[in-house]
Amino acid sequence: MSIEQQVLEEEYTLMLELLTERSSASSFDVEDIEQEYNYLLVYQGQDWGGRGEIKNAEIQGHIWAYEVFLKRWRENNPKD
Repeated sequence: MSIEQQVLEEEYTLMLELLTERSSASSFDVEDIEQEYNYLLVYQGQDWGGRGEIKNAEIQGHIWAYEVFLKRWRENNPKD
């Protein structure tokens, strides 16, 4: 396994755990998570300077974690 793949998987796992933990707080608002996800997408697209493969893998892991978290959240909390 490459270092990039290892970083991606570790960051995905850690971020998904963090998001899941945050969702149990009384002050949790899924809109905050959606906004953070949108910021991550913008950040990912701002790689004009070249941040490197390892940092890109870290960001991609975070994005995938947000996507999975939001998908699960919507499935378990449908809007009326």
